Amino acid sequence: MLIKRSKEKCSQLKERKTFIQFRGFTLTELLFALAILTFVLCGLLNVFVNCLFLNESSRNTTLAISHAQYIMENIKNSDFATLEAAILNENWNWYVEDITSHNLVSLPNESIITNVFQSPDPLGVSVRVEWSDRTGRNQQYRELQTLLTDYSGY
Repeated sequence: MLIKRSKEKCSQLKERKTFIQFRGFTLTELLFALAILTFVLCGLLNVFVNCLFLNESSRNTTLAISHAQYIMENIKNSDFATLEAAILNENWNWYVEDITSHNLVSLPNESIITNVFQSPDPLGVSVRVEWSDRTGRNQQYRELQTLLTDYSGY
C-alpha cells in the first residue's frame, strides 16, 4: 500500500511538474521576443519618417512646377513684341512677397527667375524656381523651358 501511494504521488508530481513547466514563458524568451519587436518597430518608424520626408519633397516639387507653369502662362498671355524686354526687365522675377501677393502658397525662401536663352523668334524662355529644403541648408530648384513665337503675322 505504501508503494502504491508513493507511485501515485510520484505520478502526480510528474504531472504537476509538467504542468508547471509549460505554464508560461521564461524571462529569456520574453526578452528575446521584446528585442525582435523593438527591431521591427524601429524599422517601421524609420520607414514612416522617410515617407514623411519624401511626401514633403514631392509636395514642394509639385508646388514649384505649378508656380513655374503659372509664370509661363502669364508670359504666354503677354504681347510678343515687348516680351523679351519685359523678361530682361525682370517683370516675372518673383520672390516670396510677390508669390503670396498672387494668392499662391510660397515655399521656404522661394524665388522665381525668368531668362531668355534664345532670341528673337522663336523666343526661348526659361523659368527657374528655387527654394530651400526643410533644414534651410540645401537649395532645390526646378526649371521649365519653352519656345515662343509670334503668331500675329500668320
